[in-house]
Amino acid sequence: MKKEQKVITFGEIMMRLNPMGYYRFLQSEQWESSYAGGEANVAVSLVNYGINSSFVTKLPANELGQAAINAVRHYGVDTSKVVRGGSRLGLYFVEKGASQRPSKVIYDRANSSIADAQISDFDWDTIFAGATWFHFTGITPALGGELPEICLQACQHAKAKGITISCDLNYRGKLWSKKEAEKTMSLLIPFVDVCIANEEDASDVFGISATGTDVESGKLDEKGYISVAQQIANRFGCSKVAITLRGSHSASFNSWGGMLYDGKDAWFSPRYDIQIVDRVGGGDSFGGGLIYSLIVGKNSQEAINFAVSASCLKHTIEHDFNLVSIQEVESLAAGNASGRVQR
Repeated sequence: MKKEQKVITFGEIMMRLNPMGYYRFLQSEQWESSYAGGEANVAVSLVNYGINSSFVTKLPANELGQAAINAVRHYGVDTSKVVRGGSRLGLYFVEKGASQRPSKVIYDRANSSIADAQISDFDWDTIFAGATWFHFTGITPALGGELPEICLQACQHAKAKGITISCDLNYRGKLWSKKEAEKTMSLLIPFVDVCIANEEDASDVFGISATGTDVESGKLDEKGYISVAQQIANRFGCSKVAITLRGSHSASFNSWGGMLYDGKDAWFSPRYDIQIVDRVGGGDSFGGGLIYSLIVGKNSQEAINFAVSASCLKHTIEHDFNLVSIQEVESLAAGNASGRVQR
């Protein structure tokens, strides 16, 4: 009998506050609130695809912490291993860009419950009971404190149990320096089976760049990204490296695609031109789609097509969670990109 799949994701969940519509921070007198974080976003994607997923974090033992738990539990994510304690829930503010005005993100997450977490908060043997996949991002160790060591211990326990490990590099310059990121992630990525990066992460964290590419102009050289993936795989032993390929023509209009290197060949998805509704969480939706595809046994071409299609659709959805079905993603992956009304 095939073993039931169970994914554990570990990281921070925050309250997201954004002005209504396209108002700027300085204009806004009303704010929309929602809850999200990279690993929580992945867990929500996976449960929407029918994969048993558990989100692990530390949250304050107050109503805001409970509201964050309720936000992911609403979609079926297991929150039974969330640790309660600490002083506060992290916040982040999003001002949506339009046309030539870029989006802006302001963090207010210092001294959040997860940032102040201690190694003793997490019993990884218990957390990983029955798990088959572990996912985290580079954002989590970037929060500092004991989190780099906590992530290392999580990876060590997962590897010892034969659990597949994935990591999205997700470099955030507002959280740590490139030197700090390289030092810590160089210790963590050797445990990782599936490494996910975007067009800048590999350069910022490891100094590995794609030649012949200009992200700002939307010019992307496929051969350069094959080299990036091969260098990551060769340096750290990752069995698969996935790279998202974004051409940013403006805040409202991006081209979007991806590549999956499976240790032998590189597979590229179709490219999509997206009129963006909300791009925050786009990379997480790619990660969720890729993890799902690999878990259910899709081949490399099918996996990258599904991941990119899932993320393409996320760009059309408000807030961070990717609330799409397998059928919707596979319809787009099969070429149904007209956007015609379904009756």
